[in-house]
Parts: sequence; C-alpha cells; structure tokens
Amino acid sequence: MRIDELVNGVNTVGIGGHIRPDGDCIGSTVALYLYLKKNYPDLKVDVFLEKIPESYKIIEAVDEVNTTFKTDVDSYDIFFALDCGKERLGEAEKLFDAAKKTVNIDHHVSNQGTGDENYIVPLASSASELVYNCLIPDKIDAEIAKMLYMGIVTDTGVFKYSNTSPDTMRAAADLISYGFDFGELIDHVFYEKNYIQNQILGRALLESMLIMDGECIVSVVSRQTMDFYAVESSDLDGIVSQLLLTTGTECAIFMYEIGSLEYKVSLRSKGKVNVAKIAELFGGGGHARAAGCTMNGTQHDIINSLSEYVERYLKGVVS
Repeated sequence: MRIDELVNGVNTVGIGGHIRPDGDCIGSTVALYLYLKKNYPDLKVDVFLEKIPESYKIIEAVDEVNTTFKTDVDSYDIFFALDCGKERLGEAEKLFDAAKKTVNIDHHVSNQGTGDENYIVPLASSASELVYNCLIPDKIDAEIAKMLYMGIVTDTGVFKYSNTSPDTMRAAADLISYGFDFGELIDHVFYEKNYIQNQILGRALLESMLIMDGECIVSVVSRQTMDFYAVESSDLDGIVSQLLLTTGTECAIFMYEIGSLEYKVSLRSKGKVNVAKIAELFGGGGHARAAGCTMNGTQHDIINSLSEYVERYLKGVVS
C-alpha cells in the first residue's frame, strides 16, 4: 500500500484511531496527518481522536487533533482507520462510514479488514510500523519519524515484546536517522511518571496478590481509589507491565473500575499464556502476550472467570 497513490486526486482526508488512544494509535494517526500536511498542503486533512494523555503530547501538532469529532465535511474523499477496525473508532465511525473511500491499516489479528482497501498484518509490531511502510522515506521529516518511533516503542515495550521482529528494528533504525532525541522520547512516553502516577502504581503493587502458586499476579484499582488519588485511566498505563516483572510470574492481570460492576482488564504474559485468546472469550482482543477486554461483575467474579482459563494454559491443557 502506498499512501501517496491513495490520496492522489482527492481533496479531503479524514484519519481516525481507536477509543482510549494509546501511543501506537496516536503515533500512527498523527504521523500520517503530518505527512499529508507537509507534502500535500492543498489537502484538507483532519485527524480525530479522543482525549490524548499528556505523556504523548510530545509535539505541537498533537494539539491539532480534533477531539470534538465535529467537522464541516459531509463526506471525506478518503478516511483512514488506523490501529483498529471501524467498530472501535468511537464517534469517528460515522465519518468513516460516510466517506467515499475507506482504508484500514492495522496489526491486530482479530481485525479482518473493515475498509474498501485493507493493510492488515498481524505479525507486525504496530500500526506505526505499517504506516511507515506506506510512506516515501524522502518525504518524511524528524517530526513524522518521531511520532512513528513513539508508536513502535510503546507497542513493543521498548522492543521487548514478542511482536518485535528484524523488520521492526530496521524500521526503528531508519526512523532515528531523521535526527530526533530518541532516548528522551523513550523516557518521556514510557518511563517517566508524575508523582500521582507513582503513587497509584505503588498502591497497585502494594495491594496485588499472587495466585496459582505464584505464576499469576493480580491487582485491582477501584473507582474509589482512582477518585482518592484524582487519577484518570491514562495514569494507570504501565502498571500491568510492572506487575509482570515479578519473579516467578507467567501472567499478570490488572483491572480498574470504569463503572458500576464494570472493569477494564489488561492482561500480560511471558509466553505460556495466550492472553489474546482469553481476552477474545470476553469480547476483547490483542496479542498473544498483551491483550485486554472489558468485563462486568464483581472483581472476584471476574478474577475467577479469567483465572480458570489462565490456569489451563499454565497446566498445559491448552496451548
């Protein structure tokens, strides 16, 4: 797929990513927006996302993201859905459906392609890596490269996750050649936490528990606790990965309350447990070692439901 060929002859372009945008979603969508604005100044280009967490606001262009989903364009000539299928675009789904042509670029195995044209590669590290493959290198600048690198870094856990391939490393090497401070970027989006974020991380670790003979670690943050520390869901990023670093664990389950008897669940695995398969059973998805879903019930009921399937993997009943 070549972005330049797709936008040839069009006048309006819309770009959207999934609800509760993460680093890859933001990196891929904003990078594409910058690429089109830089190389096609006569195009009207709009990028639509929900509120962006502060840690990902590393360049001024992020402030140009449309978070209201209001536009004076009745039907975009082409609309790109990045890092998700159209069903996870949130309020941008109606803009996608109304577009004259739709394009879907994603790396999630659960996405079969929801655009008129699709570039779906489940083995790719990130949507940002795929967007990079679609661009002309000579038309990329440091700011575009920075956003793509951010997306790759966040979705690979700084190149630690199993979705990191030789192609991923080659793309990352190419991107840093454009001349931005990649070390500072990694620290800012992946490691740095403000005081409140460190407090809630400490609380989640302090109240975690080991189950299944220590091979699974679980932590839950209630709405009451979130309100006490005045944190938002984005302040909880990274907690599940920190839990997984516990010696002897194979799987981590982190949950936080988003409504009455409703929890957002994040799952991580070191390899024995295919958490994507488990998440799919409960309406979610993701990758073999990193996945998530939303579940209803008490925290104890949810943990019991998840642990039943985690235990099957740990015992080798399923693979």
